[in-house]
Amino acid sequence: MFPRILLCCLLACSEPVLAQSRLEVSVKRVDVADQHVFEVASSGEVKASPAAVWKVLTNYDRMSEFVPDLKTSKVLSRTGNKAIIEQFGVASFLFIRRDIHLIVQATEEPMTAIDIGLVTGDMRLYQCRWELVPVPETGGTRIVYSGKLVPKFYVPGMLGANIIRSDIERMMKAVLARLERGDSAGN
Repeated sequence: MFPRILLCCLLACSEPVLAQSRLEVSVKRVDVADQHVFEVASSGEVKASPAAVWKVLTNYDRMSEFVPDLKTSKVLSRTGNKAIIEQFGVASFLFIRRDIHLIVQATEEPMTAIDIGLVTGDMRLYQCRWELVPVPETGGTRIVYSGKLVPKFYVPGMLGANIIRSDIERMMKAVLARLERGDSAGN
């Protein structure tokens, strides 16, 4: 549930199955000083226009309706292209369950990118970026998600990258599924 707590990361039961070739996900663990930094990268393509994608990704108050394990998401304040967002979610692995609380700042570059940075919460480091790349051939959009994160809580060393990869894959599948349905999350 790590990065998906913001947008970042959606609706499991009714989502259509997406072609594996349309979704790419990678996670690697990089040891920096005494920390394990998880670097994530994911991308997928949808038939939705960049404007439709933008509408869904910036409707922060409705994220919990389709992001798996995200319980609440609420804009606390907005000034220009910056929004402060509070989110509560749950991370689960086998029999371990961990509540996650984050307050993040989203800096929006309309129709192009959203940068997310940690203000406070259950991460030591949380930076991610959503990029929207128009695909003229199809009229669709390539969505690129990348980030770096370091949880404040224990993540099993050898399994950490696999756990986070699975989390990112679920989040991206749900985002892509929401966009393929043409549902703009109530905007």
